[in-house]
Amino acid sequence: MTTADVIIVGGGIAGITAGACLARDLSVLVLEGESRIGYHATGRSAAILIRNYGNATLRALNLASAPFLEAPEQVSDASLLSPRGEMLVAGEEELADLTAYVEGSTGMEILTGRQAQELVPILRAEAIVKAAIEWDAQDIDVDRMLSGYARLLRRRGGVVETDVTVREIRRESGHWTVTSDRGTYSSAIVINAAGAWAGVIGQMAGATEVPLAPLRRSAAILPAPEAHDISRWPLFAPATEAWYAKPEAGKLLVSPADEDPVEPHDAWADDMVLAEGLDRFERAVDYTVTRVETSWAGLRTFAPDRSPVVGMDPAADGFFWLAGQGGYGVQTAPALSTLTSELILGGPTSLATGVVDALSPGRFS
Repeated sequence: MTTADVIIVGGGIAGITAGACLARDLSVLVLEGESRIGYHATGRSAAILIRNYGNATLRALNLASAPFLEAPEQVSDASLLSPRGEMLVAGEEELADLTAYVEGSTGMEILTGRQAQELVPILRAEAIVKAAIEWDAQDIDVDRMLSGYARLLRRRGGVVETDVTVREIRRESGHWTVTSDRGTYSSAIVINAAGAWAGVIGQMAGATEVPLAPLRRSAAILPAPEAHDISRWPLFAPATEAWYAKPEAGKLLVSPADEDPVEPHDAWADDMVLAEGLDRFERAVDYTVTRVETSWAGLRTFAPDRSPVVGMDPAADGFFWLAGQGGYGVQTAPALSTLTSELILGGPTSLATGVVDALSPGRFS
């Protein structure tokens, strides 16, 4: 039997960052079911830091994560961020959505339809009554972030095992026993960072029933519009978030912004959902989609209140939730990994008490 102070189930950005933080003080073992870390939602993320994205709890996490992403000591010798911007546009029927978003935001500038078109020339300015832009939104280098944290985890003595499918989790004599198809493991603490499978792992452990819902999000890569340099375009979307688009390695990434409930699985794009989303996109721009170069989908997992679930389970001693990050997992990982370490080690928390309480799995007990 392999033993460690902490076993983390899930090798996505949440599990790897938490493991790297904890490995400074404890022995850490990460169990990942796929052949490599970051295979599911982490590797399929649009990866942008939008400080005004999400509810009040998430915006506090975004704010706490930003300084690390800008200066990621011990993980990278350079910033993980690069300029992008995020612009929301609204026609008459979308003005209420835009107003609600801006009222809860900071650092956003209001634009006219003509100004929005100057930033993204394929937009149809006549259909835009008002727009708003967050200039500070920045692309995140997910590959460099994940690999940097993984190196830090191993440098501190942590271990990552891949191709490990967890079959059973049980509590015996003050310790957890995790049984897999590759062997048996024991630890005082189990961290549930299993992404779309977090609900399944919680049930195995007899933990609090947290109502997590995996939702499919699709995306496609299209050729860049001819005669346009798109490299400096912001991410752009309608205020209703019926689709979004952003430059991606010289091409255009477009997502239908779908949120279809599905069972946990290795997701792929649904052709009809993708086609409907691309049609909504085409009606807002002077650009005809003639070819989809590639498409994919990932699962974004949410609790009903759309806030992550982070903290010790009130019904299962030593079982820690690090789940429900939805579409915010990469940009909130620095803050949530720090909080995970603080809560497990019993120190003071760097986040406000109200934020910590809003994340607690105890809200579902």
